[in-house]
Amino acid sequence: MSHVFPRHCHSDLPRAASGDGCYLIDQTGKRYFDGSGGAAVSCLGHSNARVTQAIKDQADQLAFAHTGFFTTDPAEELADMLIAEAPGDLDRVYFVSGGSEAVEAAIKLARQYHIENGQPKRRHLIARRQSYHGNTLGALAAGGNAWRRAQFSPLLIDVSHISPCYEYAERHDDETLAAYGARAAQELEDEILRLGPDQVMAFLAEPVVGATLGAVPAVEGYFARIREICDRYGVLLILDEVMCGMGRTGHMFACDADGIAPDILCIAKGLGAGYQPIGAMLCTRGIYDAVASGTGFFQHGHTYLGHPIATAAARAVLQEMKDNALIPRVRQIGATFEAALQSHFGQHAHVGDIRGRGLFWGIELVAERETRIPFDPAHRVANRLKKAAFNEGLICYPMPGTRDGKVGDHLLLAPPFIMTEPQIDEVTSKLGRALDCVLSPKSA
Repeated sequence: MSHVFPRHCHSDLPRAASGDGCYLIDQTGKRYFDGSGGAAVSCLGHSNARVTQAIKDQADQLAFAHTGFFTTDPAEELADMLIAEAPGDLDRVYFVSGGSEAVEAAIKLARQYHIENGQPKRRHLIARRQSYHGNTLGALAAGGNAWRRAQFSPLLIDVSHISPCYEYAERHDDETLAAYGARAAQELEDEILRLGPDQVMAFLAEPVVGATLGAVPAVEGYFARIREICDRYGVLLILDEVMCGMGRTGHMFACDADGIAPDILCIAKGLGAGYQPIGAMLCTRGIYDAVASGTGFFQHGHTYLGHPIATAAARAVLQEMKDNALIPRVRQIGATFEAALQSHFGQHAHVGDIRGRGLFWGIELVAERETRIPFDPAHRVANRLKKAAFNEGLICYPMPGTRDGKVGDHLLLAPPFIMTEPQIDEVTSKLGRALDCVLSPKSA
């Protein structure tokens, strides 16, 4: 009998035994193509020798040094590497152990910045419906997914949620893309004015919405308008790139595709590529200087900040991406992957939308393609699809509640950056069989 507390108490999971490139292998020897990178984590696959050697070397030299007493070479060098690529005025890096911690740090820093800057009334955070920012209480409060929030709502801080930029489901039939983007962005200004322009501290959003919406990028011009609104009212712009950043969408930082830079940026997942738990919060020089010239102390912290082995692993991950030109490769093979998805599933009777960037793609499933009506949640399409794909030897990331946290289904694909063209055929074939299994008339 297992003493592990699993994610689902009634699950009966195979035991992962080893990894080989884009594949995970269970104890029976069955191979599974990791089509979602776990949760958009395993960007280098599961057997990168450079990263594993970096971990071993760092463990031999120094396993742990608390950041209350020391800094370390891997943390300093990793920060330099990130800032060299970072957009705008991002200048400082605060290392944590994952995405939820990065978001918590960002929320706290936004509040402390305004206090240090003489604006203590700024306390409101605005985010978006159907966003996901993590599972700690602060990050969960910022997230806009109704199902995840429901049972913990009495414990959550009050956060305003405006509409996402979700063109497939929320653009009016007679509305241009530009007009829709402007309307969606205007909700931010309206909410700032409702709460009070001197009361709002930050707006938090994912450049490409991941788990809860299914790889949805904003329409062109949306984030430029968001940046303008934040600047007009002195509101900090926090971008959550935990899932979509670190090369996943074809840019080191996902916001580069939208031509903007945030005040605070959160990363994780692909930063460590799964080899070590690590995340980071980046902030501008101005935000850092406000703290440095004020109290001089960011009132926040965790035991494993800047962990030497984690930062050494992430340093090796970034070097691997650079030396092998993997981010340009994501754009190249991502275009091939998109074409294959469109060819195989673009006219499928139950595929409503295929969207994404780079190697980050979502497929929204619907009961009626023409009307875009989603499946009844009682059909449990996402859950059944996950099992059917897994049986085929494909790991993908289906999720229910796409439209409002309750209704709608999508699946997320985020394969390793080292995926080959023959493996694209493998993914589409296995996914096709899984879709047939779940969505054929006798199965529906």
